[in-house]
This record gives sequence, C-alpha cells and structure tokens, in this order.
Amino acid sequence: MAGADPGPPEPAEDEDPLALRIEQLILGAERQYTPFQAARAAGVPMDLASRFWRAMGFPDIGQAKALTEADVLALRRLAGLVEAGLLSEPMAIQVARSTGQTTARLADWQIDSFLEGLTEPPEPEMTRTEVAYPLVELLLPELQEFIVYVWRRQLAAATGRVVQAQDDAEMVDRRLAVGFADLVGFTRLTRRLEEEQLGELVEAFETTAADQVAAHGGRLIKTLGDEVLFAADDAGTAAEIGLRLVETLGADPMMPELRVGIAFGTVTTRMGDVFGNTVNLASRLTSIAPKDMVLVDGALREELTAAGLAPRSEKAADTTEGYRFALQPLYQRPVRGLGIVEPWLLTRRG
Repeated sequence: MAGADPGPPEPAEDEDPLALRIEQLILGAERQYTPFQAARAAGVPMDLASRFWRAMGFPDIGQAKALTEADVLALRRLAGLVEAGLLSEPMAIQVARSTGQTTARLADWQIDSFLEGLTEPPEPEMTRTEVAYPLVELLLPELQEFIVYVWRRQLAAATGRVVQAQDDAEMVDRRLAVGFADLVGFTRLTRRLEEEQLGELVEAFETTAADQVAAHGGRLIKTLGDEVLFAADDAGTAAEIGLRLVETLGADPMMPELRVGIAFGTVTTRMGDVFGNTVNLASRLTSIAPKDMVLVDGALREELTAAGLAPRSEKAADTTEGYRFALQPLYQRPVRGLGIVEPWLLTRRG
C-alpha cells in the first residue's frame, strides 16, 4: 500500500543483528532516513547538512538508510540557531566540530576502558555483545545525566571567565600562564615496555596530571600521551601546578622523570585549545628544562614578583619573609623563532 510504514530496516548481510539492537538502544530510535531524506525532513539544504555531519565526525554513507529521527531533530536545531541569528554558519560548523571531537574521544575512552572491562562474559557460551546490551540499558540514562551535569558545571566556569574579561578582545586573546609537562625518555620506554604496561603508565601520568591541574585551579587543555598542556589565569596558580606535578610524579618510583616549562603572555583560544608565541615558548622551555625541574620565562617571573610570591633578588629574599617561590636565572639562549630567551629555574622556598 502506498505510504505504508515499511517497518524497521533489515540489517545488512555483514551486520550483527544484536549490534544493531545496541545501536538502536543507544540512539533511542530506529534507522529510517537516508542523508537526503533526513536533510529534507529537517528543512536544511543537503550541502549544509553534509557540512554539519562531517564537522561532527560522521562518515559519508552515500544514500544508505542509516539516520534516525534524532539526527533530523539535531540537524533542525543546529540550522535553527543559524536562522534565528544566534550563530553564524561558520560558528555553527565550529560548534559541531568541537562537540564531535570532544565526544568522540569520550566515547572511545568509555568503550575501551570502561565497558570493555565490565562486559567480560560471565559464562563461556555468552558473547561480549550479549552482556553489553543489558549493561548499556542500565548505564545509559545514568551516564547521560552525569555527562550533562559535568558539561553544565564546565560551561558555568567558562562563562564566568568570559564575563570577567575586560573587553571583547580579551575574550579571545587573553593573558594566561601556559605550561607543558613532558615525560623524559618516553620514546625509549615505548621500545622497552609491553603495550599494556605502556598504557597503564600513560593513564597514570594523565590521571595524576589532570588531578593536580584541577585541584590547584588550572585547566587541562589536552593530553598527548607523554605530555600534558595546561593553562591558568594567574602566574601563582601555574607555578604551584608546575611544582606539584614534579613533586607528585617524582614521588612515584614507576614514573619517568619530568620536565615542566611555563610561560606567561597573550594566548589565542579556539575550540578549547590555545595558540600563539606564549604556547610555543612554554614548549621550548619544557624541552630545555633540567629533569624534574620547572623552567619559566621572564614574563611569568615578573608576574610572580609583582604579586609578592617570589623575591626580585636573593638580597630581597634575605630581608623579607613570606615568599612562596624562588627564582634562579639561567644562561640566556637563542630559541628558534622566538629570539633570545632568559629562562628562570622555579623552586619552592622552604
């Protein structure tokens, strides 16, 4: 009969029916649209819909019937923000890309490290997929609520930082302290350790670094396996984080030595990342830092001394108490693309 509901799609020959059921459980809807049909149902031009989907990290699927009512609704909402003038089209694409990249990494971690460990079949005849379905059914609503809660908390904190900015330019180009922490000899470790041991080491490093950065008021920008990038609104916070990282990780006999470099200055922020000469300088300082030491640039040193957190000279340190940090000048050296740099060795007083 014309117009009759065709019912749920048949799985492809190479597709596991149980895997399709898990997909439907997670998405909350059955496949029923091709990309063209979804774009038309959302009232969005096909070329714009394709740009949104690619920005979110979804592969091109031709005209396979793989999209759901939720895909149509998401497309309609994103396009609606553009039509209402709340977002420009480039900004909407950026929102889609940043959200897609962030959640893709989160989903990969949850499957690799979380569900994989919980779905070990309790009976030899059961498959992992058979165990996964009821587990996902129980966890999905709880994880969804928790993710929304954390996102709202992070959004509130980020909005607060923007509101406190002095002007519109400062909302994008801001003065921040930026630091790198880098494991020494990581390449050699990759050749010596088994994959599982290496994974455990990286996870321990990233977890410890993330905890220290968050606990002392900084923001973890990203992790790169053997390196983390963090930022802080003021020099004192960044200095404390740098020293805490060295102290905490240095106390772990299983952890390699660490180098930390911190610079202070104007930073451009995009999609949760940071760019500019300040970031490049922090990276260079990290590469030349002594093992288990923190190097900072002259601008961060000036911020610390101006705030009364470090003495301007050893003579001042002898006559005044209450300083948290000590700074020792090292030899000036040329840094490619950044000119002559005078690094300062940061230590804790007392």
